[in-house]
Amino acid sequence: MRSFAGRDILSLKEFERQEFFHVFDVAAELEPIAVSRRNDDMLAEKTLVTAFYQPSTRTRLAHEAAMHRLGGHVTGFVDAKMTRAGDFYQESIKDTVKMLEFYGDVIVMRHFQQGAPHEAAKWASIPIINGGDGWGEHPTQILTDLYTVLKEKGTIDGLTWLAVGDMRMRTMHSLGYALSQFDCPITFVSPPDMSLTEEFKAELKQFSVNFREAEHVEQAIAEADVILVEPVVQPDYTKSRDERAGKEVGLTPANYKITRELLETKAKSDAILLHSLPRMDEVPVDVDITRWSRYWQEAFNGVVMRMALLALVLGAME
Repeated sequence: MRSFAGRDILSLKEFERQEFFHVFDVAAELEPIAVSRRNDDMLAEKTLVTAFYQPSTRTRLAHEAAMHRLGGHVTGFVDAKMTRAGDFYQESIKDTVKMLEFYGDVIVMRHFQQGAPHEAAKWASIPIINGGDGWGEHPTQILTDLYTVLKEKGTIDGLTWLAVGDMRMRTMHSLGYALSQFDCPITFVSPPDMSLTEEFKAELKQFSVNFREAEHVEQAIAEADVILVEPVVQPDYTKSRDERAGKEVGLTPANYKITRELLETKAKSDAILLHSLPRMDEVPVDVDITRWSRYWQEAFNGVVMRMALLALVLGAME
C-alpha cells in the first residue's frame, strides 16, 4: 500500500480497497479525541489552509474542526470574492496555490470548476485535499459516508445501496468510484434530466460496479440497506454562488422524496438513511427522529474522517 504522507486526496478513483480500510482504521483510532471533545497536539506544528471558492458549512468547518482537534492551526479564505483569486484580477489557480503553499502545510480546496483541485496539485508542493470541485468529485464526503456505514452495519460488503438525487453531483461520482472496491449493488433514482451520464455509466461498467437505474424510490427502497439521498433541487455547481431563491426552483417531486410514511411502509427496519446536507424538502424533518436517520452521526463522522486524512497526509500517522 502506498504511503499517504504528502499525498493529494483528489479522487476516489485513485483509492485501492486496502487504502479505504486503512483510512477507516486511522479514523477509528482518532475518534475518541472527537468523542471526548478535547484537542490533541498531534499536528501542533502544522497549519491547514482553506481555499473555498464556493460556499460551505460542513466541508470547511469539518476540516477546520479536525485540524483544531489535532492541535493544528487554520488560515485561508471562505469567499474568493474577498481575495485576488476572485476580484478584478481573477488570479490563476497556479499563482494562488504557489502563494498558499508558503502559508501552511496542507490545502483543502472547494471550487466551482471541475478539476480545479487537480490543477492546484500540479503546482503545489504540499498536499491538496479536494473539498468538492464543480460536478466532479467529493472524496472526503463519501469516505465519511462509508465510515458511517461501516460503524453502523459492521461491514460494507454485501449491503445493497439506494442513491437518490441528482446523478450529475460530485458526491454521486465519488460514491460510484468507491463502490467499485466493495461488493455492493446500487440503484440510482433521479429525474430524467439529472440521470447518470453515458460517460459515467461507461466508467461504472469499466470499474465493474453492479448498478441499475429506477424511476421511483418505491421501486428500490424495500431492498436497500443503505439509502443515500441528495437534493434534486440543486444549485448550479459551475458557479461560485447560485443566487436563485428557493421559491424560484420548486419543490421535490414525490418520486425522489424519502418520507416517514415511505420508510415505515416500504423500507427495511434496519436500513440506514444518509444525507450529506444541506437539504431542501427531500427528507422531511419528521424523519430526523426515526430509527433510519443517520445524518447527524454522519456529520460527526465528517470531523473524524478529516482528522484521519489530515493526520495521514501530514505524516503524523502511517
